[in-house]
Amino acid sequence: MKRLLALFAVLSLAASSQAAVEVYKIDATHSSINYSLRHILSKYTSSFTKLSGEITVDRDNLEKSSVTATIDVANLTTDSEGRDKHIKSPDFFDTAKFPTATFKSKSWKKTGENTFDVTGDLTIKDITKEVVLKTTLLGFGPGMRPGTLLSGWEATTTIKKSEFGLAGPAMLQKALGDDVAITINIEAGAKQG
Repeated sequence: MKRLLALFAVLSLAASSQAAVEVYKIDATHSSINYSLRHILSKYTSSFTKLSGEITVDRDNLEKSSVTATIDVANLTTDSEGRDKHIKSPDFFDTAKFPTATFKSKSWKKTGENTFDVTGDLTIKDITKEVVLKTTLLGFGPGMRPGTLLSGWEATTTIKKSEFGLAGPAMLQKALGDDVAITINIEAGAKQG
């Protein structure tokens, strides 16, 4: 009898832990990925305007959470048609061959009340490197439509573009910095059903 009660206790704990896991779909309309890059003496900022992915959240232990995201690199914008075309060319992203970039988390480490170091694999042009996203949970709350639940996130990181095959032609390498500062703002809605 004791074994049977212990089994029920374990099963109920497993069920409650599964119930705590929520999956949020990234809302591309209300999310953005921006990056800034030095050009000679100043910096300019560009954006990726199309992304998708999911954040799986265990609110009882956020360090068990995970995220996967796909960025449509071909939809980047620098507010300059000529520069956009050049950045999408084989000199940089080569979007005809590599139209997307991906991120998949491997671990979440709590660094403050609502902050985490999210370590994962970033893949650009079939080159994968481990990066750390300095991530802040902005909160959970109801959406504008009845019954919807949203989560909000911010994250930053810095990568070296040369490590991802994005150094560019030799004549531009002195003019363009290697460090790329990335800022991510995410709104994600809980998946229904």
